[in-house]
Amino acid sequence: MRQPLLTTTAAYQALQSHAADAKDWHLRDLFAAEPQRFPTLTVDAAGLFLDYSKNRISQRTVELLTDLARERGVEGQRDAMFSGEKINLTEQRSVLHTALRMPRGKQFVVDGQDINGDVHAVLDRIKAFTDRVRNGNWLGYSGKPITDIVNIGIGGSDLGPKMAVLALRSYAHPRLKMHFVSNVDGHDMDAVLTNLNQETTLFIVASKTFTTAETMLNAQTARRWFLCEGKEEDLARHFVAVSTNTEAVTKFGIDPDNMFPFWDWVGGRYSVWSAIGLSVALAVGFGYFETFLAGAHEMDEHFRTAPLEQNMPVLLALIGFWNREFIGASSLSIAPYHQDLNRFPAYLQQLDMESNGKRVTKGGQPVDTATCPVVWGECGTNAQHAYFQLLHQGTDIVPIDFIAALLPTHDLAGHHDALLANCFAQSEAFMKGKTAEEVRAELTAQGLPEAKIDELVPHRTFPGNRPSNTILMEHLTPATLGALIALYEHKTFVQGVLWDIASFDQWGVELGKVLAKKIQAELEGDVDPAAHDSSTNGLIVMAKGAKIE
Repeated sequence: MRQPLLTTTAAYQALQSHAADAKDWHLRDLFAAEPQRFPTLTVDAAGLFLDYSKNRISQRTVELLTDLARERGVEGQRDAMFSGEKINLTEQRSVLHTALRMPRGKQFVVDGQDINGDVHAVLDRIKAFTDRVRNGNWLGYSGKPITDIVNIGIGGSDLGPKMAVLALRSYAHPRLKMHFVSNVDGHDMDAVLTNLNQETTLFIVASKTFTTAETMLNAQTARRWFLCEGKEEDLARHFVAVSTNTEAVTKFGIDPDNMFPFWDWVGGRYSVWSAIGLSVALAVGFGYFETFLAGAHEMDEHFRTAPLEQNMPVLLALIGFWNREFIGASSLSIAPYHQDLNRFPAYLQQLDMESNGKRVTKGGQPVDTATCPVVWGECGTNAQHAYFQLLHQGTDIVPIDFIAALLPTHDLAGHHDALLANCFAQSEAFMKGKTAEEVRAELTAQGLPEAKIDELVPHRTFPGNRPSNTILMEHLTPATLGALIALYEHKTFVQGVLWDIASFDQWGVELGKVLAKKIQAELEGDVDPAAHDSSTNGLIVMAKGAKIE
C-alpha cells in the first residue's frame, strides 16, 4: 500500500509544530533544567550503551518521534523483514541478513526453503576450511603453509571484511597477514603484490556472479602474477571463491569445493555475516567469527522485541531523523575513539548512503523532505586536529556519533585515559560551547588589555548546542563489534521506513558502470570518441594521446 507523503502525516506535522517551539533551545539550558537528563535519555543493549542526551530534544520530542515511527509502520516493516517478506520491492527479494546470524537449529523457512539449514551448512564449510589454513594443514604448491591472504572484492565485499579484520586486530592469527584489494586502479594491486610470495599467498575472489568488472580485473591480474611462478594446476591451492557461479569459478582454475556461496537475499553492504566474511573468519578464527555473529543476533533480538521508546536502533534512527529534518543537519560525522575502528566511518558511508541516498519513495513519487545525510568521519583524536574546528565554529550544524571502548586491549600506560578524556571533553564542548562572557573573564584574568580582549572575544567564542551521541562498550570484542554493526544496520532500515524509500537496492551505482564499459572500449581501441559531450570527448582524447607519447 502506498504511503502518504511524509509531510502530510499528522505525526510529522506535530513534530513540525514542536520543532518551532524547540528552535531556541540550548543544550546548556536543557541540562541545567533536567538533573535526570542523562539517565532518562540513555539506553543499553547487546553490550552497548547509547547516550543520546546531548541532542536538542526533550522527552516530548522522543514521544512525538515514536508516534511518527508507529504511523509510518516501522514495527510492521520490521516484522516483515524478519519474517522473510520481499521488502526489497524493486528487485522482489527478501532482506535476510539477520538470518545469517541466527543460532543453529532455529528453523526458518522462506518459500519452502530452510534458510537456517542452508546458512549453517555454509558456515560448517567455512569452519573446516579456515581451520586448515590457520593450523597450517592447507599448504601452497611448494609445501609451505599460507602466510598472506588477499581478499579481492569491491563495495560490500571489501568494506565490511576489511573494517572487521582491522577492528579485531587484537584477535588475529600471528602468522597470517591480511590484505585487501578493491580499486580498479592498478596501484592498489601493485602495492599489495610487491611484498608477497606466490608460494605462501592465498587469494579470496569475492564476487557473487564472478563477473563484477573491478573484482575480475583484479582477480585476473592476481592470476597472471601467480602463474609467473606457479603452474595452472597449482591455482586451486592458492585461489578460493565466494560466489555462486560454479562454471566461471571452475574455468578460472578454482576447485568448486573451495567455492563458498551466499544468496540473492544478502545485499552487498549487509554481507559481512555471510561467506563474504571468510577473510574475517581466517583472521580471527571460526570461534570468534561465531561470537561476531552472536553479538549481531543479540542486537537483532533487541531491535525485534524492545518497545520503540527503549529500542536502541530505533532511538538512534529517530534522533538522526530529527537532526536531518528539523535541525537542518545535512551530514553526520562518525568519530570512533578507537584506532582499530578506523575503517568504520567508511563502512557506514556505504551502509547509510547506498541504502538511503534516494530521491523517490517506494511508490515512485519524489520525496518531499531531505533524506540521507552525508556520512563521513575519522578516528579521534586525529579528527580533533583536522576538521573539528569546523564542527565547533563553522556555519553548518554537523551531529557527531562518538564511539569508544571503556577498556583497551593494550597495556600501554596512560594512553586510554587520555583517549577517553578527549572523547568525553569533545562531546561536552560541542554541547556547552563557550560564551563571550566566559571568554572575556578568562582573558581578563590573564591581564590582557580591554582593547585586545574585544578583538579576541569573537574568535574564541564557541556557540555550542551542537548535537552528538556517545556509544560505549566495555571492550571492542567480536561480540560488541557485531552488535555495533547491527545497530547501524537497523538504524538505517528505520530511517528508510520513515522516508518511505527503498533502502535495499542501489540503482544509482549502475549508470556510471555502464558508461565506463563504453569509454574503456574507446580508450583501448581506435574508435573516435565523438558520441559524448565535449568535455568527456576531450578527456578521452587526452588519455589516448598520453599513451601514444
